[in-house]
Amino acid sequence: MRLTREKTIRLSHIITDVLVSTDEVEFVEDRDTIRQKTVQILQDLLKEEETVDGEVRKKISSQKKEILEGSEEWELLYRKYYTEEMRRMGVAHQPSS
Repeated sequence: MRLTREKTIRLSHIITDVLVSTDEVEFVEDRDTIRQKTVQILQDLLKEEETVDGEVRKKISSQKKEILEGSEEWELLYRKYYTEEMRRMGVAHQPSS
């Protein structure tokens, strides 16, 4: 998912506001430092997601048979490979055996 810098900053303000209003959270740093770190975390996650998207698209395009983007088969493969990549990165939940 691509977000503009403005949307990322807006999200960081919302997250910081929620943290400030939560009684269980105590700030060790000032509010702006927390917000800036939140922006950095969001940007890093979005970069990772973009990398995963590229890897998934590369896997699909390397299939022997051409699979048209937007087709049901492409969508199924995309979800499957995306989930596999996220699991490999330790992001997605892995069901117990």
